[in-house]
Amino acid sequence: MASEHKGETLTGGTERHLSFPIADLDALRELRAGDRLRIDGHVIGIRDATQIAMFDRGEKPRMDLSGAVLIHTAPNVRKLGPGRYEKVCIGTTTSARMNRFTRGLMERYGVRAIIGKGGLLADSLPVLEEFGGVYLAITGGAAALETTQIEEIEEVEFEELLPECLWKFRVRDFGPLVVAMDSHGTSLYEGVTAKARDKLAELVARL
Repeated sequence: MASEHKGETLTGGTERHLSFPIADLDALRELRAGDRLRIDGHVIGIRDATQIAMFDRGEKPRMDLSGAVLIHTAPNVRKLGPGRYEKVCIGTTTSARMNRFTRGLMERYGVRAIIGKGGLLADSLPVLEEFGGVYLAITGGAAALETTQIEEIEEVEFEELLPECLWKFRVRDFGPLVVAMDSHGTSLYEGVTAKARDKLAELVARL
């Protein structure tokens, strides 16, 4: 199981605290859309170019991604030396355009959580259900906060793709995050879209 403890939030609800990578690849099945959490341990940064290298060109990374949580990012960093970087600003990018890599990440590499902005497409829900994965949303525009929660850049691969490398970030109290898509077929994005459609139909009917 993932290392976990729970605490009270300012609004009185419960917030989970998880440590990644997780050893039990089914541990995240207990999470439900709307749950809030923070992360300790490691978060792996990834973006379009790295995934194209991995899946379209067959370049396998050395980094172990089993039980990992990924974040869609191309960070602003400062080079210190060969393979060594320090953080400058690390934000989150839109996830939908990387939707096609979701199955491969979970099936081939054992990834179980993805952090991003805007959600994956609806056809990723069956993939999350099959592998016990979740999509975690982070507040847009919170790059400054995210950066303070990243303690160190420990490792980098696909350095030639800078800044769209594979990054290993050591984090503490990373978040808050919201489970936006769970392994039970629920997506907060679909719920919001459905409500918007209903509201639009109501407004049109009044015209």
